[in-house]
Amino acid sequence: MTTITLGKSDLLSSRLAYGCMRIAGTWNPAEITPDREETGRKALLAAYEAGYTLFDHADIYCRGGCEEMHGRLLKDSPELRRQTTIATKCGVRQQNTPSPDDPGRYDFSKEWILQSCEGSLQRLGVETIDLYQLHRPDVLMDPSEVSEAFSELHRSGKVRWFGVSNFVPSYVDLLQKSLSIPLIVNQVEISLRRLDCFTDGTLDQCLAETITPLSWSPLGGGSLGAATSESGTDPTVAELDRIAKLREVSPAVISLAWLLKHPSKIVPIVGSAKPKNIHEATLSDGSDLTREEWYALYIAARGENMP
Repeated sequence: MTTITLGKSDLLSSRLAYGCMRIAGTWNPAEITPDREETGRKALLAAYEAGYTLFDHADIYCRGGCEEMHGRLLKDSPELRRQTTIATKCGVRQQNTPSPDDPGRYDFSKEWILQSCEGSLQRLGVETIDLYQLHRPDVLMDPSEVSEAFSELHRSGKVRWFGVSNFVPSYVDLLQKSLSIPLIVNQVEISLRRLDCFTDGTLDQCLAETITPLSWSPLGGGSLGAATSESGTDPTVAELDRIAKLREVSPAVISLAWLLKHPSKIVPIVGSAKPKNIHEATLSDGSDLTREEWYALYIAARGENMP
């Protein structure tokens, strides 16, 4: 795969990222069996073999179990660390933690950010996280407090660069004003099923400020990855299928290529745990759609012609 630079940083990323949310096959770490461990390891190795270098984690994925699985692989094969740009996220607190009656919530307090980072470092078995992101906007966010936490993590060498996830442009601006280093990514939901970022200013801001958009659920929860000509009732699926057949690739490849076409340099996060799908997705890098193909898909997804 080709590589791009993430935002204004010195971090390089493969054109697609590998999303580690599903490698454990469960959200309960107690359910990680030897078979699930082996399945997850095969998925990670397939991603390395296919040329992925950016690996996306979050501390809530299997309550840290996914980070631990990746950490065990890196411990067994330390040479892989040189091929790995590690990204993980913090800020989501589970219901009933630490007290039984506590609600599920978001927490960008300095104390929680620092504590969460230490946990991720230990589970991943690394000294430095390459990209650390705030997961979902905390309405009680104090930008100066976040800045203090980020500065401490950066000075100590525990984090190289920072980003956000699911932030609207105003929240990005609000936080950036308090930071001494640039936010380099905004991880948001972008796909032919979710077009908001094209019109709400998110991708405009990414282009203007050199922030790399990372696309989670780029295949619309899987609904765009297996289009068939029998799905004629869904215009988006039908158009995907038409273009895929002409180009002799899968609808999933076309869905990803559609994202790669945008000038903001969207990095789709591929989340399949199936080695075949992980490898196949890389065909999108190089499957440059024409403007006409891109707009045909956009119009189908909009459900109406351009104004």
